[in-house]
Amino acid sequence: MLLITSGVISTLMNEQAVSEEREKELTILHVDMDAFYASVAERDDPTLKGKAVVVGMGARGVVSSANYAARKLGVRSAMPLGQARRLAPRAIFVPVNMERNAEVSSHIMEIFQAFTPLVEPISLDEAFLDVTGSRRLHGSGREIGAKIRARIESEEGITCSVGIAGSKFIAKLASTYAKPNGMLEIHSDRILEFLHPLPVNAMWGVGPKTNEELQKIGLRTIGDIAKTPRATLIRALGQSAGETLYELSWGRDYRSVTLDEPDKSIGAEETFLIDLDNHDEILKELLRMVEKSSQRLRDAGLVSKTISMKIRFADFTTISRSKTVPLPISGVQECYEVVRTLYTALGLDRARIRLVGVSLENLSEGSGSPQQLLLGEREKGWREATQAMDAATRRFGCGSVRPARLVTPDGPDDPGDEDSPE
Repeated sequence: MLLITSGVISTLMNEQAVSEEREKELTILHVDMDAFYASVAERDDPTLKGKAVVVGMGARGVVSSANYAARKLGVRSAMPLGQARRLAPRAIFVPVNMERNAEVSSHIMEIFQAFTPLVEPISLDEAFLDVTGSRRLHGSGREIGAKIRARIESEEGITCSVGIAGSKFIAKLASTYAKPNGMLEIHSDRILEFLHPLPVNAMWGVGPKTNEELQKIGLRTIGDIAKTPRATLIRALGQSAGETLYELSWGRDYRSVTLDEPDKSIGAEETFLIDLDNHDEILKELLRMVEKSSQRLRDAGLVSKTISMKIRFADFTTISRSKTVPLPISGVQECYEVVRTLYTALGLDRARIRLVGVSLENLSEGSGSPQQLLLGEREKGWREATQAMDAATRRFGCGSVRPARLVTPDGPDDPGDEDSPE
């Protein structure tokens, strides 16, 4: 005779209730390749296997990616290559192969699409997937994550880490703590247990400056933030950042996985081989960055209302300035005038500059957009000149028509500067 006690019945009912509740929850995956650029380089060149590999070349460049053998030696992404060479003198340094990386990334995105149409790429090597509607066909979030990891390793020969949760914020945190080559699922009833012991800089959006401000008021863990009154956070960090961090500290993130998110910005930047301190030379380089950025902007059929400029000095101090114009613009000369004004306003006198960058932000569709009219402007001007330049570029190729300032007696300057990752 089978005897079932009330305690057993209660336990079974609770487990059923939890199971039904989880069925209603969103299931979001954050899939992140492990040391993507380095992994692709290793896969394409088997002689690199088992060695410290650093992706990035040039005397003044920065590390784009480092495999885990190189990371054990202290090498990190965005580190100056000179420093990386000192830390890992026996590491193998290889150049970035963006064409190859993009090709592998495209196939990985196709693998994602095989499990759900709700894919939000964040960069070449990571994406959010909403697999809530795919669970009946492909299994639980953990089963889907395992299948994706197996396909990527089988078909592309590289590994990835997967975070699984009911929100994007927790899923991304989970994938970070699953690295390398792991998978971590955080159920809704375990979120605070997972989240609150973590350091504040583990939170999405907490950079060095915000981290410093939080440390000043004695907040060292995410749990500390959660216990702090919302008003205190707002006073310390401002309305937007204070509100956001308070909500995230309790695991509340209501953003959905979005498809085909438009570009937030289009930009270009360059790190110089030798620090520049000549005003005219720096303006010339800024013009070159404007030319690259605005060309990409127009090719995408977009216009920009906010123009930003970034300057990095020889001591690695970095500053940025931006201006929002009344009506959107896209022409080389229009954007350059804004950048030139921003740079001139800094009043730099022989400052040694290591890097300059330009970013075109606050983007919208260019078709039918109102045009900025200037008092006294000629009927035919820069807009028509830009259109003619674009037509020539489409016919004769990149660099065939350029601002005169960028043309040297030996021919056009090399247009192949490093694009920013924006």
